[in-house]
Amino acid sequence: MTTPEPLTEPRDERVPVTVLTGFLGSGKTTLLNRILTEQHGLRIAVIENEFGEVGIDDALVLDAEEEIFEMNNGCICCTVRGDLIRILGALMRRREKFDHILIETTGLADPAPVAQTFFMDDEIAAQLRLDAIVTLVDAAHVLQHLDEVKPEGVENEAVEQIAFADRIVLNKTDLADGQTVAEVIARVRAINSGVRIIPAQHAELDLQQVLDVGAFDLERVLADDPSFLTETEHQHDTTVTSVGIDLPGELNEDRLNRWLGNLLRTKGVDLFRSKGILALAGAPKQYVFQGVHMLLDGEFGRDWRDGEDRRNRLVFIGRNLDRAALERGFTDCLATAGAAA
Repeated sequence: MTTPEPLTEPRDERVPVTVLTGFLGSGKTTLLNRILTEQHGLRIAVIENEFGEVGIDDALVLDAEEEIFEMNNGCICCTVRGDLIRILGALMRRREKFDHILIETTGLADPAPVAQTFFMDDEIAAQLRLDAIVTLVDAAHVLQHLDEVKPEGVENEAVEQIAFADRIVLNKTDLADGQTVAEVIARVRAINSGVRIIPAQHAELDLQQVLDVGAFDLERVLADDPSFLTETEHQHDTTVTSVGIDLPGELNEDRLNRWLGNLLRTKGVDLFRSKGILALAGAPKQYVFQGVHMLLDGEFGRDWRDGEDRRNRLVFIGRNLDRAALERGFTDCLATAGAAA
């Protein structure tokens, strides 16, 4: 009598999809750049959604061979969800070109409606599988966003992003003391007790911990939230807005530093995120800066190309933003009188 072969699960041939989410300034683009530049052998198609009037993230993503699709005219979890479905459909028509899809949401996105997309559209469900929702958490700043009191009916995005995470990348642990990190871990556990937490600095981690991990479990999600597949309504905090500035000309570095320093010192609490690509007078390279509340970091990027128009693009995202004051203050940093005209 022969021993029967053990039954094995058929291999899932669908293309895995990772949703990369996290609150403003948590380090999503830094992790995306690591994924795009490390040698892992995967061909990755990227769908990138940005909250802001002026697109910056496309320039912050490093040059890579992977295909990158941008969605800048709304939030992926609501107003441009139809665009997401259309892009995924287009990718499926040439799926031999890539092995993995990565979706980077805005820092204000609710990941639940994005996850629904992979179960409510039959064509997408047949060809794509949601591999994991990976949430970046800023160890130094997340507590104040978790504690934010929202108007009735308005979601706390930072809480939702942690609640739906299959993996938490606890980023920027070098910017927080041990007591704060321990408190953040406790708060994360209180929201999502079973999630795997990966501590990181500058989003450095073993990518095998977040890619093709098969971590999203629909049955578990439905056990926690039976209305997951039927609940489609959610409301953003409309008091959080963005101001984008796009000006030609070169900047006086001293004036810029004084203006930015004063801005972050006086408005940093409400200034959730700032980022920009600037033309400093006399500098051969673009200057790239990124800020989260009162912390600001900058470095020179690529060279300005011959004949390239020297422009300054920056975005502020936060609460109670004074558009006129921001535009006036930045314009005053231009080195050449009349450059903004």
